[in-house]
Amino acid sequence: MKAGNKCLLFHHIVLSVIVLCHGQNLFFNDNGNLILPGSYNIPWMASIQNFRTLSLITIPGTHDSLALHGGPLAKCQAFSLKNQLRAGIRFLDLKVFELGDTLYVMHGVMYQRTTLKEVLDTVRAFLSEYNTEAVLIRVRSESFEKDMVNRMVQSLIGNDQHVWVNSGMPTMGQVRGKIVFLQKSTFTLGIPLIETNGKGSSKVTDVENKDKTIIKQLSQAIEACGGDNAVMTYTSGTGFGTFWGMFLTPRRVAEKVNPWLNQYLRQFYPNQPRPCFGVIAMDFPGFDLIQTVINLNSW
Repeated sequence: MKAGNKCLLFHHIVLSVIVLCHGQNLFFNDNGNLILPGSYNIPWMASIQNFRTLSLITIPGTHDSLALHGGPLAKCQAFSLKNQLRAGIRFLDLKVFELGDTLYVMHGVMYQRTTLKEVLDTVRAFLSEYNTEAVLIRVRSESFEKDMVNRMVQSLIGNDQHVWVNSGMPTMGQVRGKIVFLQKSTFTLGIPLIETNGKGSSKVTDVENKDKTIIKQLSQAIEACGGDNAVMTYTSGTGFGTFWGMFLTPRRVAEKVNPWLNQYLRQFYPNQPRPCFGVIAMDFPGFDLIQTVINLNSW
């Protein structure tokens, strides 16, 4: 076995022991329970300077943010939307399907028991209470008429001044209390989004190789941060659709990747300034992993 592989294997063993000793909710959460420390400050963006460009902030997010239903192959999260926001998540990844005059939140063919309107209402209520924050949203269309999704989202927004749909990169001060849409592919509202994910990076047959892929992606993110685009890395993955990884559900991948990711990111804490990674979108993140991502914002 190569030295690099031995090192990754050792890290996985050590982190597995930590999780067993202290409980899996540190970096990975699959039960949905959220207990916030008494000293925890929900509006963490309040400490970011108003002049800071949004593309220079490291932001914790979730992949398929509302994939809470549909069994082990479909489920990617345990925290409800409200709990994700309270825990510090500030990027939401939503797939929608248009039927009639409603945009339903989906994961593949699985309806996630909510609509985009209900999601936006929940986020608006959160931002009304914590108006120092901003919540970034990516909308991915699962509909056949993808242009219709743009029109329907625009209709939901109306003339709401607390929604950012411009393509220009704002500062933190410009988007406090606002929903910030990210545009990519056929969805054309908001800030342009770049993904660091290479082709096929969501397919996992071996967790150690997934770790190596994430390292490469986060290195790309460091280089791309601070520009005119939002930068995002998905750390999620599944073995579904592969032979060797057929038993690697999103939950099983996250159970291994999340503790490793936490340790990998913490190695940058001594750096001054700490690097920017843009949006890091995760499956089943535990509260402590979310805080590790937030705490990378130290200048």
